[in-house]
Amino acid sequence: MKKVDYIVVGSGLAGIMFCDVLMQHGKTFIVVDDGSQKSSIVAGGLYNPVVLKRFTPVWKSKEQLDLALPRYKSLEKNLKVQLDYKVPVYRLLASIEEQNNWFLASDKVGLSDYIKPEIHKIENKSIKSDFGFGKVLHTGRIDTNALIHAFKKELRNNNQLVETSFDYVAIQFNKSDVTYKNIEAQHIVFAEGFGLKQNPFFNHLPLKGTKGELLTIYAPNLNIDFVLKSGAFLIPLWEDNYIVGATYEWHDKSNKTTPAAKTELIDKLKTFIDCDFKVVDQVAGMRPTVIDRRPLIGQHEKYKQVYMLNGLGTRGVMIAPYVAKKLFDFIENSVEIDSEINITRFSN
Repeated sequence: MKKVDYIVVGSGLAGIMFCDVLMQHGKTFIVVDDGSQKSSIVAGGLYNPVVLKRFTPVWKSKEQLDLALPRYKSLEKNLKVQLDYKVPVYRLLASIEEQNNWFLASDKVGLSDYIKPEIHKIENKSIKSDFGFGKVLHTGRIDTNALIHAFKKELRNNNQLVETSFDYVAIQFNKSDVTYKNIEAQHIVFAEGFGLKQNPFFNHLPLKGTKGELLTIYAPNLNIDFVLKSGAFLIPLWEDNYIVGATYEWHDKSNKTTPAAKTELIDKLKTFIDCDFKVVDQVAGMRPTVIDRRPLIGQHEKYKQVYMLNGLGTRGVMIAPYVAKKLFDFIENSVEIDSEINITRFSN
């Protein structure tokens, strides 16, 4: 029988950042993951403190970024892989009205650190930009694919990864711990993303799941080194490759790519760029979204050794380190979880 402090189920962003907290505090753990959930792997990985559709601040953006960016820097050092690519975000302004709204937004509480009252002109024949751009500060991209692959490699090297589907009926609840097959643990944390739907302990919670699809395009004449937001996000990668995303689909719950999403993204792209491009890849995943757009964090009502960390939605790279620490502080230090993210808000 192997004894550990924690079993963590899931190795997407939520699971990895919780493991990161465990390692900071010298806790022992085993991760169980079958690779079925693709949301973190196919994520664009953008961290951006502004909702650019409405010019409003992202929920707790400062607290999230202050915590997240040092953690990714530490992971870069430990995993010996680059994760954080500092890249500015420019919002293409489509009218005089949007220019005015940009100036108004720069005075809003929570936005003045990220938006300046300036309209930028960028000379690029491949972008349709009659009304200029607004620039968002303190932005970048986390290479989530590189993070997950490097972290799982480290787990394998340390014999900390069990790569099979989790068998819920194999859990035995003891007085002060749990036994799962040949592992004895003080706590078990489920960080399964949309896999929550198969979890008998938490599948009553209102995790909706929103499918998202991304394209990778090759556009040698586009020549931009910043993220461009208009009808879609355009994120530079390397050697004239760019991510285009993302779609939002609430009915299809599969991880399969679709021609409809490809057409939708191409049509949106053509509204703001004017150059030849070629689609070289398409990926899809289920975002773990919640009806009130807040994470799902907390302890099982009956089985006190069982917890969940989920519902990171569309901004996982910003939220994951923040909520991972909140859950750890609750388990280890009895620090109450904020009511707006605690799963108890859905207990009635």
